Amino acid sequence: MTIQDLPALNAILNACAAICMVAGVIAIRTKREKLHVRLMLTAVAFSALFLVSYLTYHGFGESKKFLVEGFWRYAYFVMLLTHVVLAVVVVPLVILSVVRGLKGQREKHRKIVRITFPIWLYVSVTGVLVYFSVHVWQ
Repeated sequence: MTIQDLPALNAILNACAAICMVAGVIAIRTKREKLHVRLMLTAVAFSALFLVSYLTYHGFGESKKFLVEGFWRYAYFVMLLTHVVLAVVVVPLVILSVVRGLKGQREKHRKIVRITFPIWLYVSVTGVLVYFSVHVWQ
């Protein structure tokens, strides 16, 4: 694996995190708490691995530019801007959600994950879309 392979790995890690998150929500809604915990911690691990890979790529690799013009260029940059801003916002929310969940603070956990989950899922899914927009579709 080379540094130029990391964007594809990043997309895979984001997709895996999103799948684990959705499966984790399904698990808790069907009263499978232990499975929920394992899936959500796995999602955290995928997201953490993504962050390491992302920082490595942008620290040492050469980024590709989005070259499409017109409407799709604006749509891409709106998606990218919201993705980046929410990616920064979601980190402390995920940490707080995990801490409250593992400490058994159920009500506090439920309140924060109502905010955390949709943001985290959006960031993971748009991460995959950013990859496809820059590396596959153009």
